[in-house]
Amino acid sequence: MLLNPIHLRLEKLESWQHVTFMACLCERMYPNYWAFCQQTGFADAQLYRRILDLVWETLTVKEAKINFDSQLEKLEEAIPDGDAFEVYGVYPAIDACVALSELLHSRLSGETLEHAIEVSKTSITTVAMLEMTQAGREMTDDELKENQAIIDEWDLQWEIFRLLAACEERDLELIKGLRSDLREAGISNIGINFQQ
Repeated sequence: MLLNPIHLRLEKLESWQHVTFMACLCERMYPNYWAFCQQTGFADAQLYRRILDLVWETLTVKEAKINFDSQLEKLEEAIPDGDAFEVYGVYPAIDACVALSELLHSRLSGETLEHAIEVSKTSITTVAMLEMTQAGREMTDDELKENQAIIDEWDLQWEIFRLLAACEERDLELIKGLRSDLREAGISNIGINFQQ
């Protein structure tokens, strides 16, 4: 599926930058999970929010001690079964959970690069699948590369990457700024608007 030079460039970043990058993409996928929970009554979307907030906390609070094993267990119980729902929204919701799961696994293993690449791919796949579903057909990678929604998603990932790559060391103001900008925007990678 859609590879991008960003996946090679991520190698140049430090671990905290990978984690911030993943948290940003999960922040953008959260409205997809929230909308699904609202529509179906499946689970409490606040669970996703709380787990993601704990990850942000580890990026900004030096002494933050989080039991990521326990958070992963909670998340796994809140992942919807694609076969159990007939609404399309189950798929972006599952993708959002997969991305957050990758982020938690990176915190448990200490290996952040491969997880950052997976979260990037998951986010772009969510966009590509929606575009193909709306078009009612499979699209080639070349077609997808020309698709405006795909272009917008890559642009946003690159923008986050560039802001992080410009840092010499962990920049708490940048991390907090990214978090609040994405939360305030409240728009997911597939255009779902989160209403508080």
